[in-house]
Amino acid sequence: MAASTLSEVARVAGVSLATASRVLNGSSRKPAEDIAERVRKAADELGYVPNAQAQALAKSSSGLIGLIVHDIADPYFSAIARGVQDAARRQNRMVLLASTSGAPLDEKEAVAAFAARRADSIVIAGSRSVRSEDRQGNGELAAELDRYCRNGGHVGVVGHPIEGAATAEGYHVVEVPNEELAATLAAELTGGHDGDFLIVAGPEGLLTSDDRVRGFQRGLAESGCPEAEVIRTGFNRAGGYDAGLALAHRIKGSKRRLCIFAVNDVMAIGVTAALRSEGVWIPRDATIAGFDDIETLRDFRPALSTVRLPLEDIGRLAAGDENTAPVSGDVKLRRSTDVASENQPA
Repeated sequence: MAASTLSEVARVAGVSLATASRVLNGSSRKPAEDIAERVRKAADELGYVPNAQAQALAKSSSGLIGLIVHDIADPYFSAIARGVQDAARRQNRMVLLASTSGAPLDEKEAVAAFAARRADSIVIAGSRSVRSEDRQGNGELAAELDRYCRNGGHVGVVGHPIEGAATAEGYHVVEVPNEELAATLAAELTGGHDGDFLIVAGPEGLLTSDDRVRGFQRGLAESGCPEAEVIRTGFNRAGGYDAGLALAHRIKGSKRRLCIFAVNDVMAIGVTAALRSEGVWIPRDATIAGFDDIETLRDFRPALSTVRLPLEDIGRLAAGDENTAPVSGDVKLRRSTDVASENQPA
């Protein structure tokens, strides 16, 4: 059965097509109430479903927020998405989701798709990259966002500004104090550790990872400790797992206890799983800390030391919720860095 059209509604109601559109598509120009009621009744009888794009044109608002994340399966991004959804609900809007690989070209395609659907605003969550291989993608993403903002769109970005974006109007950046919090974590870990430190980081040029590496190194230096070795790997659980496999034999053969800082929690989970598979136990043989305090950690053993970020609040702020406080965070030291538990493998 073919869908009913607006023309059919107008014919049954005995009004013009323009009048039927004003009633059903939310125009500010309203006909008399008896005429409007006639149009609504005809629409109900015919089972007419309003065209969302026509409504957006009539209202100058689609009621949509576009959300771009690197991987919705990652608990970090799903927590931010919950915050965006909460803000959208308060604004009487709906969220459209695009889960990309984090490549700027993929993000550019998502922005173009959201702009074509007249999204009122777009939220971009995920680390910005200044790697040479992302230069072209950054340029195309910036151009697409500039075009979107020039046409009245609004963009909320988590962490860092879009590389190369020229238009300031319409953008707002939710700043996350990654470097400062990583420095605080390092300072607290040095108080109970007399061995070496090692950082498992993402690829160089990934700004969130680089901020956390820089902060952790600064915290070590301010505590009088030598600079930590840095291992670069994928910014995900698989990358952490690969790093853990590479570290296992080194830890077994060392007399000095190693404290590992993985720059996000999913990497720390991967490192720990790989070490365990090689018979290396946390915290008996080495200690480890992460960053973010994702919800998954509730079920992870040993309980992971980390930096807690208010991820849902970050999502709300990026979606334009002005009633949410600026981003802060705090260090959570747990069993994974508790040397008193060294004889209790978990």
